[in-house]
Amino acid sequence: QVQLAESGGGLVQPGGSLRLSCVASGLAASFEGYGMVWYLQAPGKGREFVARIDSIGRRLEYADFAKCRFTVSRDNAKKTMYLQVDSLTAEDTTVYYCNLPAENYWGQGTQVTVSS
Repeated sequence: QVQLAESGGGLVQPGGSLRLSCVASGLAASFEGYGMVWYLQAPGKGREFVARIDSIGRRLEYADFAKCRFTVSRDNAKKTMYLQVDSLTAEDTTVYYCNLPAENYWGQGTQVTVSS
């Protein structure tokens, strides 16, 4: 059974940083064969694209709002994708999801709350 497990969320003060992780397990093929995507979902809104990374981490794509403060990366040996978020503000309070688009797998999400 394929699972994508996000972690790294929590309560952080404004101006702080977080690194979110998404660990894949149960894949029939090698993790390094899949591109991966991060989304966020703010309260009362639909899921919004944040960043995409290709299977070997060479090609990165960001939503316009994410180009300055967000960094997507991956470690294929650990079957893990990361999202570094810097200079957090209250507007970054949301749930982050990882997605494996080729098979339409989703993680359960990790909550990020930015508050003093």
